[in-house]
Amino acid sequence: MFVGVLRLSLHLPAPGSLKSKRHLVRSAIDRVRARFNVSIAEVAENDLWQRSVLGVTAVANDHARVNEVLDKVAGLVASMHGGQILVIGRDLVIEPWDDGLGEGTRTLAEAEGAIPWEPPGEEEER
Repeated sequence: MFVGVLRLSLHLPAPGSLKSKRHLVRSAIDRVRARFNVSIAEVAENDLWQRSVLGVTAVANDHARVNEVLDKVAGLVASMHGGQILVIGRDLVIEPWDDGLGEGTRTLAEAEGAIPWEPPGEEEER
């Protein structure tokens, strides 16, 4: 499993108030959520009129898939609202998450810490 985190620093030259900035950012967040299966939120610069920072995360079983999805998210944000949103910074980190599942080494019940089931009558004598 791979977890990707994308941080997009945005410059919004048009808004003259926090209300109009929040409208643009909320619209961008809603469009990304509707189009991609990712988590996205405004994570910094909440009180500045012309700046915003969005955090986006994606999870997949392939490094390339996570990279592809987050690249498309960045491209969509940069292309929306006719240039009213400018991506001025982009940081991407993709980390493998070794949970031990899918490798054939243990079952889901073992990974969750469940006690293995034993059929009746086959208990070990002590």
